[in-house]
Amino acid sequence: MILNALDRDASITILGSTGSIGESTLAVARKIENLSVFALTAKSNVTTLLRQCLEFNPRYAVLVDTQGADTLAEGLRSAGCETKVLVGREALEQVASDSQVDMVMAAIVGAAGLAATLAAAKSGKRLLLANKEALVMTGDILMDAARQNGSTLLPIDSEHNAIFQCLPTVAEGIGASQVKFVEKIVLTASGGPFLDTPLDQFAAITPAQACAHPVWSMGSKISVDSATMMNKGLEFIEACFLFSLPAGQVEVIIHPQSIIHSMVHYSDGSVLAQMASPDMRVPIAHCIAWPQRITTEAPRLDLASAKTLEFREPDLVRFRCLSLGIEAARVRGTAPALLNAANEEAVSAFLAGRLRFDRIAEINADVMAQIPCEPAASLDIIIDADSRARLLANSLINNG
Repeated sequence: MILNALDRDASITILGSTGSIGESTLAVARKIENLSVFALTAKSNVTTLLRQCLEFNPRYAVLVDTQGADTLAEGLRSAGCETKVLVGREALEQVASDSQVDMVMAAIVGAAGLAATLAAAKSGKRLLLANKEALVMTGDILMDAARQNGSTLLPIDSEHNAIFQCLPTVAEGIGASQVKFVEKIVLTASGGPFLDTPLDQFAAITPAQACAHPVWSMGSKISVDSATMMNKGLEFIEACFLFSLPAGQVEVIIHPQSIIHSMVHYSDGSVLAQMASPDMRVPIAHCIAWPQRITTEAPRLDLASAKTLEFREPDLVRFRCLSLGIEAARVRGTAPALLNAANEEAVSAFLAGRLRFDRIAEINADVMAQIPCEPAASLDIIIDADSRARLLANSLINNG
């Protein structure tokens, strides 16, 4: 049976609609009869945001940067589109918490999406979490906000979504009751473009090479994180918070084909795995329709043509960033926020040509070593740790 409608009319705000996850979300929404788009947001990509607004006619379009707002508004007016333009980060929180919104896709990359993601959780929305950094930074604060305000938090990352699909269904989405009989969870990782590249070549890796992922099509920051395996380190931290598990019950395994997206090992010896073609429309559609299923245009999995499913242990010397993520998950407190902030600055510097690829892990490790970790008792403490980590990271980068 082909399903292209939800069980009730619903509206969605997409935070970060012009990125790869945002575009994939709109590709899914385009096929759902009774899902309307309430708001679309972007940092500065006026051209793409205008195109999206003209197709989906949302109530609001938000630009974080003020520079392109007039151009966007004029483009909408000239096309007869009634979408209202809002500007600034506060507007992100407004469209994430509006009473007319049923679900929020949190797809803004990095710490920039933190406040709006928290606003959605505090407003009791169905929160589709693609912005892993928000959870990495705030951990229990975000999870508690979701629980206390009746927000259903559903993971979009293919690995966490796979785990969620392999756990028992509970009405509130992710809940501690799901992991009662879980022995461990295993996150799969493609290994990125440099899985077998000799280590003595890492210093010469260019941004173009790092962004050329062999399996997934992603934005530049996430692509670099995948190349260093920091992406998996952040996902390791995220998994511990999402599923209420200690670091000792989470593992990572290299699976270059990206067909098995993650696995859950149960106490009776059973192992459940979720498989699909590597297409983000699959987890996005799952979370939008949950607990239903709807049809997507993602390629269907053909295991006969895949022929081989390969697995290997991750090399923590080659991928030091993964090791740092595992350590931050074990320590908790402000350690994840420190690591995330340092990594954002290091990756930005690498993409700008100011830092060698092999030094990204060094910057991250130095920041974690030099700034003491403390309990993440409040959002102010986390934001302060984030700021200090960015200052130190930039100092280390600039001083060579």
